[in-house]
Amino acid sequence: MNPAIPEFTREQMAGLTITRNKPLIICDVDEVVVHFVRAFEDYLGENELWLDTSSFALNRNVRRIADDSALADEHVSRVIDAFFVDRTETLPPIDGAVAALDALAQSSTVVMLTNLPHHARDKRIRNLRDLGLHFPVITNSGPKGPAINHLASLTDQPIVFIDDSPGFIESARSHAPAVHLVHFMQDKRYAQHITPFDFVSLYTDSWDVALPHIKTIVKA
Repeated sequence: MNPAIPEFTREQMAGLTITRNKPLIICDVDEVVVHFVRAFEDYLGENELWLDTSSFALNRNVRRIADDSALADEHVSRVIDAFFVDRTETLPPIDGAVAALDALAQSSTVVMLTNLPHHARDKRIRNLRDLGLHFPVITNSGPKGPAINHLASLTDQPIVFIDDSPGFIESARSHAPAVHLVHFMQDKRYAQHITPFDFVSLYTDSWDVALPHIKTIVKA
């Protein structure tokens, strides 16, 4: 397995059972299956902070309500970590996500590949299970491309990767060019900062659009 993959991520993937003759859906969680930004803004407000969405990044965009000053990057990291500890189990679903993944699972293997602190993995699993999603959850840190490349090697059938992050979409293209990419951007405040890639299979903000497109790829 690629040494660029974080050790704990490698350990999780080593325990997966992927059926080689079934298509594979690799799906992000935050802002694709559950609302991260909406819940994060609520959390910030409770802590006298607010989120500036005038650019795509979180760093330098978490600000104090009192004087509008930006938190230092290391402080933002601590706030995000505390948010995942406190709120991961209760994040609400994005419209259509649960039904779409259930439908895709009828003919494909579904794996959730999510970047969040590894210590929050069990909370993420419980949140997804409470929503009715019982798919394997792989936590990752850093680029997702190496992990996607490994997962793609486990099947001979079509593979689809769904994510909101432009960086992770580019990483997937670089490391696993045969994978079909769905760039899912449901929060229009962030979508306005993105120039859609010309190499993705689909750019969308809706599971109503994503589901039939993915079904065509996996021949569901």
